[in-house]
Amino acid sequence: MSKSRDTIAKATFEVVATKLVQALEDGTKVWPLPPPPITDPDFPPRSPERDQDLISQGLSMLHADVGMFDRHLSTIVDLIVPHRMNLSDDPFEVHQKWLGRRTDDVAQRMLFCIATDWLAQAFDPSAPNTDRWWLAVALVNGLASTPYGQPVHQGYHLVESIALAERPGTWHTQPEDGPQNMGWNPNAVVPRTTSVVAHDAGVEAATWLLNCLENDELDRRLLLMEWVKLLLERPALIEPLGLVNILVRRAEDEHEEVASKVILCLARLLEYDQEQGLHVAKILHGREELLLRRGMADVLTRIFRRTGWEAVPFLDEMLKDEDESVLAAASATVGDLKFLDEDVWADRLASLLEHKVPIVRRNIVLSLRDYVEAYPDDVREIIPSLWNDGDEVVQVRLRELLMRMDEIHPQRFAKHLPLLKPERLEALWMTMDARRQGRSQLWKDWLSNDGPLPESIAPVQDVHQSTGEAPEELPDLNDALNMLDDTLGFID
Repeated sequence: MSKSRDTIAKATFEVVATKLVQALEDGTKVWPLPPPPITDPDFPPRSPERDQDLISQGLSMLHADVGMFDRHLSTIVDLIVPHRMNLSDDPFEVHQKWLGRRTDDVAQRMLFCIATDWLAQAFDPSAPNTDRWWLAVALVNGLASTPYGQPVHQGYHLVESIALAERPGTWHTQPEDGPQNMGWNPNAVVPRTTSVVAHDAGVEAATWLLNCLENDELDRRLLLMEWVKLLLERPALIEPLGLVNILVRRAEDEHEEVASKVILCLARLLEYDQEQGLHVAKILHGREELLLRRGMADVLTRIFRRTGWEAVPFLDEMLKDEDESVLAAASATVGDLKFLDEDVWADRLASLLEHKVPIVRRNIVLSLRDYVEAYPDDVREIIPSLWNDGDEVVQVRLRELLMRMDEIHPQRFAKHLPLLKPERLEALWMTMDARRQGRSQLWKDWLSNDGPLPESIAPVQDVHQSTGEAPEELPDLNDALNMLDDTLGFID
C-alpha cells in the first residue's frame, strides 16, 4: 500500500467509524426494529435487546472486515476522481489533496456500500444472516437524512430491495434474448419474470422505514417524497406500501415544500387510481400557498390528459388567480380543451380576449392555428380582437399567421383585413413587402376597391387522409418534404 493511499485510508476510516456510530444511533431511535423478512428455520433470529449492543456490534464488524473497507475504498475513489490522468497512474497519489478535501463524501458513499453488503448477506437465500439484517435496516434508517445525493438514489434501491426481500442489485426484469447475444439458442424456451412481487415481511419492514421518515423532520419528509416518486414506477408496490395514503397525508403537510413534492407524483397516481388522484389534486388545489398554486398550474396539462373533463374546474379556478405565473401556465393549457369539445374550447378562447393580464391574451395566439383550421370564418372575431388590442407581442405572433393566410387562403385573409384597425397595419405591410415586394399594394388596392382580390401564392394542397392500407406506390421524397414545409412553414 502506497503512502498516499495509507494516509487517505486512515483518514477515511476514522470518519466512516464516526458516521457509522452516529447513523446507527439515529437509526435506532424508533425501537424495536422490524423482524428480518428471511430467516433460517434451523437458526431462529434473536432480536437485539438494546440499541447500544447493536451499535457496538456494527463498529466491531467495521474494524474486523478491513478487506471489505479497502475494496469499497478503491471502487469509490475510481468512481469520483476526475479522469484526467494516465491509466497507469495511482489516483491516490495524483489526487491525494483532492480526496483529502472530500473525505466526508467518500465516507458517506462507503456507508451506503456497507449497508448494501449487510443487506445482501441478510437476504442470502441459502444462509440469511439475521445479525446483518438488524444492522442494515438501522443503518439505512440513519443514513436517510437528506433529500439529495446518495440517500435519494442508492437509498431508494435499498428500500425497494427490502420490500421485495431480495438482495440489492437484483435485476427484476430481463431483456428479450436474441441473436445479438453470443449464447443465444433459438430453440430454447426460457421463462421470463417481468414484474416484481412484494414480500409480506419485507413490505412490513419497508413500511416501518417509510413511517420513520414521515414522522420526522422536514428533510426526512422531503426524502420520503423522493422515494415515493420513484416507488410509483413499481405498480406492484403501491398498494402494499400504502403509497396512496402517504400522498394524501403529505398533501396536507404543514410545510409547503413537502406538499409541492406531492404535485410531482400526481401524474403517476392518476394513472394508477384516478379517484384517489383527483382527491389528492383537490386537496392541493385548495391550499393557498403560492408555491403550490404555481406547481398545480404547471401540471395542469398532465391532469387534463389523464382525467379529461375532471380537470376543467381546476382550469376555471386558476384563470381567476392573481399571480401572473399561475395565469400564464393555466392560459397556455386552454388548448387542451379542444380534445374534449371544440366549441367549448373556442368559446373559452373568446372569453379570454378581455382578460386584464397581457400574458393571458398572448397565450391565445398559441391556439390560433388550430382555431383557424376548425373555424375558418372566425365568427367569434378572435383574430381582429387580438390585433386591435395593440399588444406588440401579440401583433408579432399574429403577423406570421396572417401572412401565411395571405399566401394560401386570400379569401380568408380578406374576411379579417377590413376588421383590422388601419393605423396598426403598417407593420404588416412592411413585413409583407420585405418578403414579396409590392404584395401590400395589391391588398391596399383591394381595400380601396381599386383592384381585384390578390391570388394565392402557394397552392392549397389537400391533407392526405390515411386509409390504413399500404399504397401501391410511395410519393417522391422531395414532394413529401415540400408538403411538410407548406403545412408547417408559418412557424419557422
